[in-house]
Amino acid sequence: MRFALMIEAQQGLSYEDQLSIARRAEAGGFEAMFRSDHYASFPGSSSQPTTDAWAILAGLARETSTIRLGTLVSPVTFRHSGNFVKLVTTVDQMSGGRIEVGVGAGWNESDHWPLGLPFPDIAERADLMEDQLALLRGLWEEPEGWSFDGHRVVVRGGKLVPGPAQSPGRPIGANGRARPRIITGSEGSPRGFRLAARYSDEFNLSSSTPEVAREKEAQLDAACVAAGRDPKSLTRSAMVGVLVGADTAEVDRRAGDLLRALGESGDARAWLDKRRSRWILGTPNEARAMVRRYADAGIERIMLQDLLPWDGEMIDLMAAELIGKV
Repeated sequence: MRFALMIEAQQGLSYEDQLSIARRAEAGGFEAMFRSDHYASFPGSSSQPTTDAWAILAGLARETSTIRLGTLVSPVTFRHSGNFVKLVTTVDQMSGGRIEVGVGAGWNESDHWPLGLPFPDIAERADLMEDQLALLRGLWEEPEGWSFDGHRVVVRGGKLVPGPAQSPGRPIGANGRARPRIITGSEGSPRGFRLAARYSDEFNLSSSTPEVAREKEAQLDAACVAAGRDPKSLTRSAMVGVLVGADTAEVDRRAGDLLRALGESGDARAWLDKRRSRWILGTPNEARAMVRRYADAGIERIMLQDLLPWDGEMIDLMAAELIGKV
């Protein structure tokens, strides 16, 4: 199993906080660190400070050296698709080719109206997402002069200079040049599967138990076959909530910390029990057992969704007890 760290930066994390986390994850051997792309603050207090994901990633790109970086995921409603391709490509150049880009339709209305950002209905957002995926692939892979007529976006004389960083191990486009990996995902829908089969390098499931993941992977296989694509060419990952401790006492302490951070009250164990079927919870042995269940369901990479990102010792524990041991 491969592991990435995933943080919800809208929990009030400053740039300095995120740099510290990224460096700690890099030192621990995580292959990548992803952050959310939200402007509203949650969970917990709605008054926590937030940051722009791609501005942060540009800084991290210059202050880390080996860890891959990306969003999980960037809503299509925040940035025009053409601007987004240019932005991602610029940060990719700054990183030396370590960027992975997650694209989504957006779901949180509170991210939008306070900043004057339109929040159209889901049909329009899904159309925008398909256009954005087409632009990412087209401007990275098609010859100069490429044209495109999408649902909402039109391109004439397509041109992107410079293109993505040419580093080894990346997907190779139709033009023979390397490009960043593209990630899409959701809880699983027919249109989401179809878009993944056509445009994505990786499909990321969220909020799914291992059993649900197995069912969704079978549906994704069928979508790939329908699109004429080898299902094995599409990496399968899952974003999974995580809370681990060296022993039961440490798990209980962190559970209390987590509930306070989320603004929740009540019994911490009861709160965790509701999530035990889909989170990686408990001592290292319990955590590894859950990871194996995801692996058995066909998941190849887990994004460990860390809702206690300021607890650096938990990041160290995850690195020591999970990476290379499952």
